[in-house]
Amino acid sequence: MKQAVLFLCTGNSCRSQMAEGFTRQLHSERFAAFSAGTAPQALNPLAVRAMAEKGIDISANESTHVRDLLDTEFDYVITVCDGAAENCPVFPGKATVLHHGFEDPPKRAQYAQTEEEAMAHYRRVRDEIESFVRELPRTVTELARKHQAQ
Repeated sequence: MKQAVLFLCTGNSCRSQMAEGFTRQLHSERFAAFSAGTAPQALNPLAVRAMAEKGIDISANESTHVRDLLDTEFDYVITVCDGAAENCPVFPGKATVLHHGFEDPPKRAQYAQTEEEAMAHYRRVRDEIESFVRELPRTVTELARKHQAQ
């Protein structure tokens, strides 16, 4: 049975969408991946472009408000920005909440002179998220061990 994991961000327009996309591509046999935001915004086109460069199409994804998923039983809720960590609602059931923050590409790219200059920020964060998601099975296994030891 797949474990349900929710990636939570403020806008659900970039980082959480990237994490969901990588999880679906890399670990679809183990995890059912979702993403949501505490204040959803439209999907960021530069995030879509950055993921397409990795062969992952998130262009049809839509931003979801976290309140629309409060009835879903998650095994893990992973906040990927500080704002979401501070505003993370309580989830019913057994959800383990983790925080692994990533810089906000739109904020970092706001003074970029060209789209390519802006894309450097999106690519860097995308690659950091990919590395994190690649290790996700090991991360949750370690968490489970720690939890059992308590």
